[in-house]
Amino acid sequence: MKPGRVYLIGAGPGDPELMTLKAVRLLGEAQVVLLDALVNREVLRFVAPGAQVVEVGKRGGRHSATQEEIQQQMLEHALTGKTVARLKGGDPFMFGRGGEEVQCLQAAGVEVEVVSGITSGMAVPAALGIPVTHRDHARSVTFLTGHGCNDTPPNWAGLVAAGGTLVIYMGVAKLPGITEQLLAAGMPPTRPAAVIQNGTLPQQRCVAAPLGQLAERVRLSGIGSPAIVIIGDVVGVAAQLQSQLTSQLKRQAPQQEQFEEQFV
Repeated sequence: MKPGRVYLIGAGPGDPELMTLKAVRLLGEAQVVLLDALVNREVLRFVAPGAQVVEVGKRGGRHSATQEEIQQQMLEHALTGKTVARLKGGDPFMFGRGGEEVQCLQAAGVEVEVVSGITSGMAVPAALGIPVTHRDHARSVTFLTGHGCNDTPPNWAGLVAAGGTLVIYMGVAKLPGITEQLLAAGMPPTRPAAVIQNGTLPQQRCVAAPLGQLAERVRLSGIGSPAIVIIGDVVGVAAQLQSQLTSQLKRQAPQQEQFEEQFV
């Protein structure tokens, strides 16, 4: 039997209307859909009637299928000739292990196609009016994962020296350690920052604060995963966040007046 085809599809940041036309079309053609935990269940309306939908989890801190089990399921369905959609939140190649899955499928002789999705690291800040790059504030952006970064930290000093915006996925649980290391590496405690939970969805929540206050503000707010952390002057560009930033800075020492004036 000729093997079926597997599509690694990015479901985008959460809002179903931010999925691509190609993603919607291929979901309607799939016979089997392997669904990640963070994918908005509203997208299932695009799945063909009678298609098999399999929950495979993949959410931090919760029980889910292992990566090896997910890859085995893709292979088993494809090798029986079925068309398989592996549906992931965001983009399959942005901290989504899509590269590992492509390698596994290709090694088994299964055709695979990647259907890009809008990654949350760009779409979620945009939903609040935060541009991750800006000619006057940030000419570069670095995407990081907070998973394990306290155990094997990136070159924080290099990132601080380079300037630009930092966008951190899966960073809320490790936020106190991340902010502590950034401050130790020389990033000013007044650097604007924000944490956005459930971005692009109706239940979206955001906390904006100077870096030195961010972890405590997030703790008090009760914000948790899934969330994106954005650190950089671009946060202050968003009009709806300026009042949060400046009101918090006014509680700090007078030497920070220059920063306040920048965002008033």
